[in-house]
Amino acid sequence: MPEESWDWKTEEKLVTDVNEWKSKFPVVHEFVVSNDGEEISAPVRIEDGQFTACVNGETWGNTFEKLWSLRFGPGDRLVCLVRKDDEWTVAVDDETWEEKFEYVWNIQFSRDGKNIAVNVKSENEYAIAVNGKAWKNKFVEARDFALSPDGKNTAAAVRTKNLGEGDIFGFAEGIWTVAINGKPWEKNFLNVWGIAFSSDSSIVAAEVRVGEYEYAIAVNGTPWNKIFKCVWEPIFHPQRDDVLAPVQMDDGWTLAKNGQLIWERKFVQAWHQKFSPDGKRIAAVVAPEFGKWTIAIDGSPWEKTFRDAVLPPVFSPDGKRVAAIAKDNNRWTIVVDGVPWEEDFDMIWDPVFSPGSDKIAAKAEKNGKFFIVVDGEIGRHGFEALWTPIFSPDGGKLLVRAVEDGKYYRRIVPVEAI
Repeated sequence: MPEESWDWKTEEKLVTDVNEWKSKFPVVHEFVVSNDGEEISAPVRIEDGQFTACVNGETWGNTFEKLWSLRFGPGDRLVCLVRKDDEWTVAVDDETWEEKFEYVWNIQFSRDGKNIAVNVKSENEYAIAVNGKAWKNKFVEARDFALSPDGKNTAAAVRTKNLGEGDIFGFAEGIWTVAINGKPWEKNFLNVWGIAFSSDSSIVAAEVRVGEYEYAIAVNGTPWNKIFKCVWEPIFHPQRDDVLAPVQMDDGWTLAKNGQLIWERKFVQAWHQKFSPDGKRIAAVVAPEFGKWTIAIDGSPWEKTFRDAVLPPVFSPDGKRVAAIAKDNNRWTIVVDGVPWEEDFDMIWDPVFSPGSDKIAAKAEKNGKFFIVVDGEIGRHGFEALWTPIFSPDGGKLLVRAVEDGKYYRRIVPVEAI
């Protein structure tokens, strides 16, 4: 766990005065911070109209015509999409990939951050590039893609044929499939979405449309034996090759595993399914009735429902608790095991469990300020900008990354002092 090597002893560190950036540069775009909190960065425009990245007050040596999608990866490398001389590529810690493209988008990282992948377009053909090397095979289109957990493989929805305008018969024959590292599946489909890798990176599953009103999940190119009215994005069991997906029957939505229904109850909607870390429990967002949203655990919904939205569930590390963001009457809060926090907010971000699963923290916005909320209690301090809090390995402290009075601070705060 990388957090174990972070500095958990220094109580406060003034990293940089971001107000100075705003007086130094004509334009300063959105700030991003490293996972360990040691660095803050933003795209900035310098005097000659060029863009670069500023990190802790110091600019990169390279400048660009455009700089987009700046972010820190899991390994805290700073990555962005850049254009120079009308060509696009990826910049990593001020070094650009050698290969250039007509366009690049959709940065994805491997779990350890060592591998970086993007969609690319060259000479009106599409592919995926990993660490600067694009697939040898290019396609008419390449859309959503997934990077395998080990970072060694990429899989994308690709269009294999060019159709003439209005060629509905050609479309009906199937023009979409999944390509893995540039090699397409043998079978084509009407549409392909929602690609997922197994935990060992060896198997690929995807939503596929096999007929005008017929959908299934395809695993390594072979659709499930059972066809459904609709399906949503599949996921794999964390320890096995079982594939789980929401499916629509005549009487509603439920979950299926390897094509077989596993929940008896049907819902108006079911999606965003998640396994617990040990794979023994399943949570999903469901609508027991039209316009009423909640979380179901192993097919049983929480009693409390919400009118506006419920976002994907988050399991605790021990798999015993579930939290989710909910919106009701245009107000946001966190719901834990079916019980919403008493406080509500203008906006709230994903809940974070402590390593021991006993505490929950989240970033929230209220009345124009950002706060850390722990177990429903709003912190004492409001900030101009704030990033998701991170628990220390022992669960007793929080890493607080925040801008206060125009200055970016990295603080280590005991949970009870928030």
